[in-house]
Amino acid sequence: MANENQNKNQIKIEIPKEELQGRYANMAMIAHGPNDFFIDMILRGPNMPQARVQSRIIMAPQHAKELMFALQENIQRYESNFGEIKLNRPAGNSNIMDFPLPKGQA
Repeated sequence: MANENQNKNQIKIEIPKEELQGRYANMAMIAHGPNDFFIDMILRGPNMPQARVQSRIIMAPQHAKELMFALQENIQRYESNFGEIKLNRPAGNSNIMDFPLPKGQA
């Protein structure tokens, strides 16, 4: 009986071929209105005056909160396996996650 209920709750997820590679982002911007959260995943290159949005995700506030909980749980699992994730956070706008780029070498 338990297996039947588990099978009924499973969702088959298909990833289109063009999405399999994924998109790298080293910056994110988060904004919201009364009904939606907007998460822009951005690629910022060294010595580039512009950054490009790689992907925009729009979700309901309830889904954004569920995503937050899922990320927290997965970060805890990651850190228990690989150690604490160290952050280098400059003071500033908490709606922008700007992941510092490594310094270039000549």
